[in-house]
Amino acid sequence: MGSVRKASAWLGLVDDNDDERYYDDDYAEGPESAAPAGEPWVTDPRVQVAGRTAHDQGTRIATVTPEGFGDARGIGELFRDGVPVIVNLTAMDPADAKRVVDFCAGLIFGLRGSIDRVATRVFLLTPPAYKVVSGGQEGHRNGGFFNQS
Repeated sequence: MGSVRKASAWLGLVDDNDDERYYDDDYAEGPESAAPAGEPWVTDPRVQVAGRTAHDQGTRIATVTPEGFGDARGIGELFRDGVPVIVNLTAMDPADAKRVVDFCAGLIFGLRGSIDRVATRVFLLTPPAYKVVSGGQEGHRNGGFFNQS
């Protein structure tokens, strides 16, 4: 639309029918072939949508950052259900953090799990069905990544 026509349309001297010029009569409202109910809509054919969630596959890991000792019950319930738990105690005061670590130690002893320190004041509680593999030493025994012989 020219500048004179735009100014005339702005002043209300002429009708602004530009929208009708660009309207496509062949445009259909809604998709032509709708996806069946319950099936996700994917635009990229390379994207594969998982049919099952991680919860269904049993491959969950919980991360808990307790604010006090009262949050220890949630850690115990997750661990009792067979879910590995990462416990981040960096936000707690040292006295409560020690109580939570003692609780976790009793928890893993009673349920035959294991506890590993991941970082300072961060612990990984694993149920007996899980095995924690340390990649640090294994990579050195095999020559490491940069030893490309």
